[in-house]
Amino acid sequence: MAALHLRDVEFGDVDAYVRMRCDPVMMAELGGPLPREGIEEKVRRDTREAAADAAWIKMIVPDPSRPDVVAGMVTLWPHDVDGTVFSEIGWMVLPEFQGRGVGKRAVRMLLQRARDENRWGIVHAFPATTNAPSNGICRTLGFTFIEEKDIVFAGRVVQANHWFIDPSTDIIPA
Repeated sequence: MAALHLRDVEFGDVDAYVRMRCDPVMMAELGGPLPREGIEEKVRRDTREAAADAAWIKMIVPDPSRPDVVAGMVTLWPHDVDGTVFSEIGWMVLPEFQGRGVGKRAVRMLLQRARDENRWGIVHAFPATTNAPSNGICRTLGFTFIEEKDIVFAGRVVQANHWFIDPSTDIIPA
Protein backbone atom coordinates (compact mmCIF):
# COMPACT_ATOMS: atom_id res chain seq x y z
CA MET A 1 0.00 0.00 0.00
CA ALA A 2 1.20 3.52 -0.79
CA ALA A 3 2.35 5.88 1.95
CA LEU A 4 -0.55 6.73 4.22
CA HIS A 5 -1.28 10.42 4.76
CA LEU A 6 -3.35 12.17 7.43
CA ARG A 7 -4.92 15.54 6.64
CA ASP A 8 -7.25 17.86 8.52
CA VAL A 9 -10.96 17.36 7.95
CA GLU A 10 -12.45 19.68 5.32
CA PHE A 11 -16.02 20.62 4.53
CA GLY A 12 -15.74 18.47 1.38
CA ASP A 13 -15.61 15.41 3.67
CA VAL A 14 -19.37 15.45 4.28
CA ASP A 15 -19.90 12.37 2.11
CA ALA A 16 -17.26 10.42 4.04
CA TYR A 17 -18.91 11.43 7.33
CA VAL A 18 -22.28 10.26 6.00
CA ARG A 19 -20.75 6.93 4.97
CA MET A 20 -19.15 6.49 8.40
CA ARG A 21 -21.81 7.85 10.75
CA CYS A 22 -25.12 7.18 8.98
CA ASP A 23 -24.46 3.61 7.86
CA PRO A 24 -25.97 0.80 9.97
CA VAL A 25 -22.95 -1.49 9.47
CA MET A 26 -20.36 1.20 10.28
CA MET A 27 -22.29 2.26 13.38
CA ALA A 28 -23.34 -1.20 14.59
CA GLU A 29 -20.87 -1.10 17.50
CA LEU A 30 -21.90 2.47 18.44
CA GLY A 31 -25.65 2.13 18.88
CA GLY A 32 -26.75 2.28 15.24
CA PRO A 33 -26.65 4.89 12.49
CA LEU A 34 -26.92 8.58 13.22
CA PRO A 35 -29.53 10.64 11.34
CA ARG A 36 -28.37 12.23 8.09
CA GLU A 37 -29.65 15.62 9.26
CA GLY A 38 -26.98 17.60 11.01
CA ILE A 39 -23.95 15.96 9.40
CA GLU A 40 -22.98 19.15 7.54
CA GLU A 41 -23.00 21.06 10.83
CA LYS A 42 -20.91 18.32 12.49
CA VAL A 43 -18.33 18.61 9.68
CA ARG A 44 -18.34 22.42 10.03
CA ARG A 45 -17.73 22.14 13.80
CA ASP A 46 -14.99 19.56 13.27
CA THR A 47 -13.37 21.69 10.55
CA ARG A 48 -13.32 24.70 12.89
CA GLU A 49 -11.88 22.64 15.77
CA ALA A 50 -9.16 21.21 13.52
CA ALA A 51 -8.30 24.65 12.09
CA ALA A 52 -8.03 26.05 15.64
CA ASP A 53 -5.82 23.08 16.63
CA ALA A 54 -8.25 22.36 19.48
CA ALA A 55 -8.48 18.75 18.27
CA TRP A 56 -6.66 16.66 15.72
CA ILE A 57 -9.43 15.53 13.38
CA LYS A 58 -7.67 13.74 10.57
CA MET A 59 -8.95 12.09 7.44
CA ILE A 60 -7.00 8.99 6.46
CA VAL A 61 -5.78 9.29 2.86
CA PRO A 62 -4.46 5.89 1.75
CA ASP A 63 -2.81 7.21 -1.42
CA PRO A 64 -1.47 10.80 -1.37
CA SER A 65 -1.67 10.92 -5.18
CA ARG A 66 -5.47 10.64 -4.77
CA PRO A 67 -6.24 13.10 -1.92
CA ASP A 68 -9.98 12.99 -2.64
CA VAL A 69 -10.17 9.31 -1.60
CA VAL A 70 -10.39 8.79 2.15
CA ALA A 71 -10.27 5.51 4.03
CA GLY A 72 -11.75 6.87 7.24
CA MET A 73 -10.69 9.12 10.07
CA VAL A 74 -8.70 9.24 13.28
CA THR A 75 -9.30 11.88 15.93
CA LEU A 76 -7.50 12.97 19.09
CA TRP A 77 -9.31 15.48 21.28
CA PRO A 78 -9.72 16.72 24.85
CA HIS A 79 -12.69 15.09 26.56
CA ASP A 80 -14.40 16.20 29.77
CA VAL A 81 -15.92 13.54 31.99
CA ASP A 82 -17.40 14.73 35.26
CA GLY A 83 -15.08 17.74 35.37
CA THR A 84 -11.92 15.81 34.56
CA VAL A 85 -10.36 16.59 31.17
CA PHE A 86 -8.39 13.87 29.44
CA SER A 87 -7.27 13.06 25.91
CA GLU A 88 -9.23 10.56 23.84
CA ILE A 89 -8.49 8.94 20.50
CA GLY A 90 -11.02 7.34 18.20
CA TRP A 91 -11.08 6.06 14.64
CA MET A 92 -13.33 4.73 11.91
CA VAL A 93 -12.29 2.93 8.73
CA LEU A 94 -14.63 2.52 5.77
CA PRO A 95 -15.48 -1.10 4.83
CA GLU A 96 -13.48 -1.21 1.59
CA PHE A 97 -10.31 -0.33 3.55
CA GLN A 98 -10.85 -2.55 6.58
CA GLY A 99 -8.54 -5.49 7.24
CA ARG A 100 -5.52 -3.81 5.61
CA GLY A 101 -3.93 -2.23 8.69
CA VAL A 102 -5.02 1.28 7.69
CA GLY A 103 -6.61 2.02 11.07
CA LYS A 104 -3.63 0.75 13.03
CA ARG A 105 -1.19 2.76 10.91
CA ALA A 106 -3.27 5.95 11.25
CA VAL A 107 -3.61 5.57 15.03
CA ARG A 108 0.14 4.91 15.34
CA MET A 109 0.90 8.01 13.21
CA LEU A 110 -1.27 10.26 15.37
CA LEU A 111 0.20 8.86 18.61
CA GLN A 112 3.72 9.36 17.27
CA ARG A 113 2.85 12.96 16.44
CA ALA A 114 1.48 13.43 19.99
CA ARG A 115 4.78 12.06 21.32
CA ASP A 116 6.91 14.20 18.98
CA GLU A 117 4.98 17.37 19.90
CA ASN A 118 4.78 16.44 23.60
CA ARG A 119 1.05 17.08 23.49
CA TRP A 120 -2.06 15.37 24.85
CA GLY A 121 -0.40 13.43 27.71
CA ILE A 122 -1.96 10.06 28.47
CA VAL A 123 -4.38 9.10 25.69
CA HIS A 124 -7.52 7.04 26.31
CA ALA A 125 -9.53 4.92 23.86
CA PHE A 126 -12.99 3.44 24.30
CA PRO A 127 -13.79 0.89 21.57
CA ALA A 128 -17.01 -1.07 22.02
CA THR A 129 -16.41 -4.35 23.85
CA THR A 130 -17.70 -6.21 20.77
CA ASN A 131 -15.43 -4.37 18.31
CA ALA A 132 -12.62 -6.91 17.96
CA PRO A 133 -10.64 -4.99 15.29
CA SER A 134 -10.49 -1.75 17.30
CA ASN A 135 -9.63 -3.58 20.51
CA GLY A 136 -6.93 -5.39 18.52
CA ILE A 137 -5.46 -2.04 17.46
CA CYS A 138 -5.27 -0.99 21.11
CA ARG A 139 -3.64 -4.27 22.09
CA THR A 140 -1.03 -4.32 19.29
CA LEU A 141 -0.06 -0.65 19.67
CA GLY A 142 0.73 -1.05 23.36
CA PHE A 143 -2.35 0.40 25.05
CA THR A 144 -3.06 -0.87 28.58
CA PHE A 145 -6.53 -2.24 29.30
CA ILE A 146 -8.23 -0.72 32.35
CA GLU A 147 -11.84 -1.93 32.47
CA GLU A 148 -15.14 -2.41 30.71
CA LYS A 149 -17.44 0.57 31.21
CA ASP A 150 -20.51 2.23 29.81
CA ILE A 151 -19.76 5.39 27.82
CA VAL A 152 -21.97 7.86 26.00
CA PHE A 153 -21.44 8.29 22.27
CA ALA A 154 -23.75 10.62 20.33
CA GLY A 155 -26.27 10.46 23.17
CA ARG A 156 -26.27 6.65 23.32
CA VAL A 157 -24.86 4.38 25.98
CA VAL A 158 -22.29 1.93 24.61
CA GLN A 159 -20.47 -0.80 26.53
CA ALA A 160 -16.78 -0.13 25.87
CA ASN A 161 -13.33 -1.28 26.83
CA HIS A 162 -11.28 1.49 28.43
CA TRP A 163 -7.66 1.53 27.26
CA PHE A 164 -4.86 4.06 27.73
CA ILE A 165 -1.37 4.75 26.43
CA ASP A 166 1.32 7.29 27.25
CA PRO A 167 2.85 8.15 23.85
CA SER A 168 5.87 9.75 25.53
CA THR A 169 7.01 6.52 27.18
CA ASP A 170 5.08 3.55 25.83
CA ILE A 171 6.61 1.87 22.83
CA ILE A 172 4.33 1.98 19.81
CA PRO A 173 5.38 -1.06 17.72
CA ALA A 174 5.76 -0.56 13.98
